[in-house]
Amino acid sequence: MKDKDKELLDRINDSINKEYGLDPRTPISDTQRSLREMVEQSINQYFENLGGHETIDLYDLVLKEVELPLLIAVLKQTKNNQSKASKILGLNRGTLRKKLKQYKLI
Repeated sequence: MKDKDKELLDRINDSINKEYGLDPRTPISDTQRSLREMVEQSINQYFENLGGHETIDLYDLVLKEVELPLLIAVLKQTKNNQSKASKILGLNRGTLRKKLKQYKLI
């Protein structure tokens, strides 16, 4: 990547991080869709699939659907090292263990 392109990408990344209050260490590249965009697309698809019917407790539904695969992916990335996983997730290690027990991952 050329220095000019990298500088532009860094400015875009900084702008997005500032606008959405994201951790500046989280890279957002022009070659990958952001997590935010994928979630938005999934939620829109969910509403389309409802076919006009109402839903309730959507917040809890989304959290339950996202939390388990998130925990699994981070544990896989850290080779089941709970200390590293808790740091990546920004959770207290005790909170992580509670969630792992809740989902029967330990």
